[in-house]
Amino acid sequence: MSQARIGRAVVTGGAGFIGSHLCERLLDGGAEVVCVDNFATGSAENVRHLAGRSGFSALEADVTLGLRVPGRVDTVFHLASAASPRDYLRLPVETLEAGSRGTRNALDAAAEHGARTVLASTSEVYGDPLHHPQHESYWGNVNPVGPRSVYDEAKRYAEALTMAYHRAYGADVGIARIFNSYGPGMRPGDGRAIPTFIRQALAGEPITVSGDGMQTRSICYVDDTVRGLIALAGADITGPVNIGSPYELSIRRLAELVRGVCRSESPVVQVGRPADDPRFRRPDTTLAAQALGWRPRVPMEEGLRLTVEWFAAAAQRREEEGRAAEPTAGRA
Repeated sequence: MSQARIGRAVVTGGAGFIGSHLCERLLDGGAEVVCVDNFATGSAENVRHLAGRSGFSALEADVTLGLRVPGRVDTVFHLASAASPRDYLRLPVETLEAGSRGTRNALDAAAEHGARTVLASTSEVYGDPLHHPQHESYWGNVNPVGPRSVYDEAKRYAEALTMAYHRAYGADVGIARIFNSYGPGMRPGDGRAIPTFIRQALAGEPITVSGDGMQTRSICYVDDTVRGLIALAGADITGPVNIGSPYELSIRRLAELVRGVCRSESPVVQVGRPADDPRFRRPDTTLAAQALGWRPRVPMEEGLRLTVEWFAAAAQRREEEGRAAEPTAGRA
């Protein structure tokens, strides 16, 4: 299945960070797109610019309550879930339900239409890994009762359910394990490292690094992540497939890079490290390269520059809108 054969696609969580970029990229490639979101963590603002485009429609719905999409459906991309620690700790039960009921409803909707399902899973299924880098055959090291478990276990269950549908019913499925995506459209206050560092650096505030900052991540620009999802939709493999950058760096180094791109003099300071925070994170992307012909293309420095520019422009817009909303003194 090429992108043209993706046809009419349903994107659950389509108003979220990755989901909104996916909707736009699918439209650019000639697909029709139905964006489904309940706006618990996504934002209508993320897809407002798509509203007038041919082939785009939006459906406000909670996939944990069901997913009924009128008309033809060729591909279902299931991204609906809280994704940042701040969100899934605020919405723990809802996050588990998105991974369980939401995934089942997405699979049932795809089955009803004879569509392929692409599940957006996560590197969090590896937990605090004991194997490095992480290959898809690694089963992970997850604390099933820790605070992060609501997200980790929701995605692990979603993968298990997706494979059960494939084995029991012959469902056409693909599982992507996404590693630390970033880019324009992230919420400044969503709690993840890059938007937090950028917001702090642009404001001249201290840049807060958890613990000693020696824990590592592999960050992948959102355009590359979306290309990977689309490539998996067009492939004939179930996966799981790691979609992420193989280039690893420490959180402290990431903070320093962001500070440099922002041309900020903010100090980098240490704060407490969250429970079960993984020490290492780097995908083995051999399978993605071999099976999908996919590799990340956007250099980290370029991706960070584009992201910082977007954050700076968004902050300026908010400031201008705030000034415009202020009452004018002295009016009769």
